Amino acid sequence: MLDILKARKEALEERGNKGFTLAELLIVVAIIAVLVAIAIPVFTTQLERSREATDISNVRAAYAEATADYLATGAKEAKTATAPVQQKEAGWQMGADQAVIHSRVNGTDTPVSIPAKTSGQYTVTVAADGTVSVS
Repeated sequence: MLDILKARKEALEERGNKGFTLAELLIVVAIIAVLVAIAIPVFTTQLERSREATDISNVRAAYAEATADYLATGAKEAKTATAPVQQKEAGWQMGADQAVIHSRVNGTDTPVSIPAKTSGQYTVTVAADGTVSVS
């Protein structure tokens, strides 16, 4: 048994130390942990911004749907369309100035703000007089 251990020790010495020390491995793990700690907040911020962009896109599609129904019926009655909410955080991360649709139902460019929501759905209403509201 002792001969086997000696032979193994000699074989290892001939090859040289090709492994990593514990200190080297700990340094690598620490570097990876720092990179992850930096990346996670950036990732979550970008994820929320993509949810907001999806919400704005869905509201614009609902606006197009409600406007098309309004115009197809001869503007006799109010039309509504809904869009699901994707956001998880309150407020707009990308800026409230980007959360606007431009209504042109009556021939004038009227900006309509989209409220920030974290649950429920958006309702886009085109009233009988052509005014647009988002709630």
